[in-house]
Amino acid sequence: MRLFVFYDLPNTTKGENKEYTKFRRILIQNGFYMIQFSIYVKLCINYDQMLIYQKKIENFKPKKGDVRMIGITEKQYKDMKILVGSKTFQEENQNIDFILEL
Repeated sequence: MRLFVFYDLPNTTKGENKEYTKFRRILIQNGFYMIQFSIYVKLCINYDQMLIYQKKIENFKPKKGDVRMIGITEKQYKDMKILVGSKTFQEENQNIDFILEL
């Protein structure tokens, strides 16, 4: 499973910038990686693990802005079409086979 986090946070004042940076760092510290600006994804081994990470992100949600999450299966993720650009290094190397090797 993959857990996607989409966010659009205000970043005009010093306080907003601090909150934006804190939220982004929390995503990265929890194993999320960026696939596009303000779109982060995490590979989860199963649905239960995905729910755990959803709760973690909910606990650190910012006060302002828009934050959305959605979980999708590996099959759905593999069916995603890239119209322009290419996969990131993390996308190429983080898949369910990667977890099984660990």
